[in-house]
Amino acid sequence: MTKKQTITAPLGACKRIALVAHDHMKGSMMEWAMEHKEQLARHKLCGTGTTARLAAQATGLEITAYQSGPLGGDMQLGGGIAQGEIDMLIFFWDPLSPQPHDPDVKALLRVAALYNIPVATNRSTADFLITSPYLDREYPRQAIDFGAK
Repeated sequence: MTKKQTITAPLGACKRIALVAHDHMKGSMMEWAMEHKEQLARHKLCGTGTTARLAAQATGLEITAYQSGPLGGDMQLGGGIAQGEIDMLIFFWDPLSPQPHDPDVKALLRVAALYNIPVATNRSTADFLITSPYLDREYPRQAIDFGAK
């Protein structure tokens, strides 16, 4: 198997962070966003429909809202990751509840892994990411060079 060529695709000091939470996890996401409002305020935020709206109301921060996850929001975020428009994904995923858009969720997580962006799927990991020294400085992310022959 041939090794994929990589390039350095730095993540800037001001991260573009996507916030997503399944229905049973929205309360936890709002608590987390309020707890980390100061850190989040230094970055550009977006999220899927209801999560973005609730987080904006809870924190008073500007958060760009995409479609609801089941209505294409997960795919919009995946596209943003692929286009280099999203640097980090905080996704409070509910692994115990069936999701009608589960294939979209898996595709979003796959694209995030493929493009090597930081991803948190629970509060503990989100706490680690939001307090990382890399959050507020440039990070020399390594990514697959899809243009390499």
